[in-house]
Amino acid sequence: MAEYVNITIDGRQISVPSDYTIMKAADSIGISVPRLCFLEGIHEESNCRLCVVKVEGQKGLKTSCSTKVTEGMVVQTDTKEIYEAVSFNLELLAGNHKFECWKCSRENSCEFLDLLRRFNVDNDFSNAKLFDQKEIKMNDTSEAMMLDSSKCVLCGRCVSACEKLSGLGILNFSNRGSNTYIGPAQFHNLEDAGCIYCGKCIQACPTGAIREKDEIKLLERALRDTSKTIVAQVAPSVRAALGEEFGYKIGTNVEGQMFAALKALGIHEIIDTNFTADLTIIEEGHEFINRVQNGGVLPMFTSCSPGWVNYLELYYPEYIPNLSSCKSPQQMAGALIKTYYAKKLGKDPKDIYSVSIMPCVAKKAEAKRPEMGRDGYMDVDLVLTTRELARIIRHRGIPFRDLDPIRPFGDLASYTGAASIFGASGGVMEAALRTVTEILEGKSTPVEFTEVRGLQDIKEATYHVAGIDVNVAVVHGGAAIKGFFKMMKSTGKQYHFVEFMGCTGGCINGGGQPIVSAVNQEKYDVRALRSKVLYNIDHNTEFRKSHENPAIKMIYDEFLGSPSSHKSHELLHTHYNKRSFYDVKI
Repeated sequence: MAEYVNITIDGRQISVPSDYTIMKAADSIGISVPRLCFLEGIHEESNCRLCVVKVEGQKGLKTSCSTKVTEGMVVQTDTKEIYEAVSFNLELLAGNHKFECWKCSRENSCEFLDLLRRFNVDNDFSNAKLFDQKEIKMNDTSEAMMLDSSKCVLCGRCVSACEKLSGLGILNFSNRGSNTYIGPAQFHNLEDAGCIYCGKCIQACPTGAIREKDEIKLLERALRDTSKTIVAQVAPSVRAALGEEFGYKIGTNVEGQMFAALKALGIHEIIDTNFTADLTIIEEGHEFINRVQNGGVLPMFTSCSPGWVNYLELYYPEYIPNLSSCKSPQQMAGALIKTYYAKKLGKDPKDIYSVSIMPCVAKKAEAKRPEMGRDGYMDVDLVLTTRELARIIRHRGIPFRDLDPIRPFGDLASYTGAASIFGASGGVMEAALRTVTEILEGKSTPVEFTEVRGLQDIKEATYHVAGIDVNVAVVHGGAAIKGFFKMMKSTGKQYHFVEFMGCTGGCINGGGQPIVSAVNQEKYDVRALRSKVLYNIDHNTEFRKSHENPAIKMIYDEFLGSPSSHKSHELLHTHYNKRSFYDVKI
């Protein structure tokens, strides 16, 4: 346990642990020291020099993010000298930044812009000589993400996030001097550099230098095409995070306003991806039972996270046979929209424009996989992130907070509590256990499997089901995936079922979710607060097991026949392939 020291910050005497930095000590008493490159636990390199403070008795200014407190230290955080130094550094950064704030994806969440405002930095740096000398690099060939060096402040947060959260190290600094930029090695594009599109770099970036492919204009055009019927689906975790874009506290359920906003945008039909989350459990559960009872490949791995699927295809292709053949809930919904639902609406599938609202950047690339469609059309035509949905709502002037909540009531809009927890790490596993144990036992089994809940990178549990011990695991985040495979190979432990998610915390912390500033990441456990929304929905839902959903039973009776039927495999299942990277010759 760390010893405590007594220090003074801006005239206030406090006692803090001796391993605290000055910045952390200041934060503990509500003094906000400016910062840009600092991201707690991820990037603490003190290279932007915006967090400088004056320490009595020491020469010059010290970076508060890296300077540890000592007994009797006296610190000032807001003198004229500090103000001038920080202002000057911001001016240098501004002179190296292309300002397009009116069309920037970070129009409402730019940490750099917030600092420029805080220090009243003039906005005449777009034509600065420093920027004119800069060689602009635009990496925009990927179907999901893009890098724009004109907006990069070279803070390095994305580089560290990619290394520590995905465990891959796709991004790094290239070139030197004014031509320094961040990107994949050897001038490769993202799509052939081994990137899994988890979006952790986007969430770490304090500007709009790394962002999802903005496709709002595609939706705007579709909404004005009178020949198209727009059908939108919304993922479970979007309702737990969207409100943050409109001033709600982190951890607020805005499901009703979300659906009302979609209606206000002009969406013709609204379904809920929660419905196909239930459907996924039925198909995946029966696939698992079949593997257990008939000597299939074990452990079986979940397949609903496209970031994880990308990871497996790129880095551990030898385990592709372990991957469930089920499509993700997004793609199951897309397939049903263009078949079952199209028939219900009396529409030709080619006249339906299928839109999904997802917490995940990788979903954009998933929707474009060639096997995700048929007869000349794609099942999902457009994927918008939670952030993109928020932007189009704001751009349209829709008063989100004043909207009267609504619920869609179509055939593909009902869901159970099991579906709602899909968005949290461990939720897919728990939902599957609720159904699989009941089928195997032939009787009612528990609703809650709390051992697989929580935010540990790797969670394990063993359940005695129908006479056998079933070993399960839950793994989230690229770095944890790498660690789990290393552990699994070294221990030789036999797992039966493993849930993988490409993002730490699962979809509630997906790469397409609202950006949380570095300061708020330090203050709040964002993943826990958003997860709580989904577990509350689960707790208060009438049906809490996927196989209890009456609409699921109906779609099997009316259309699919039975789980794992020929029709189910045709529409709801797919295949995966080994992929390589850095193959392009330079």
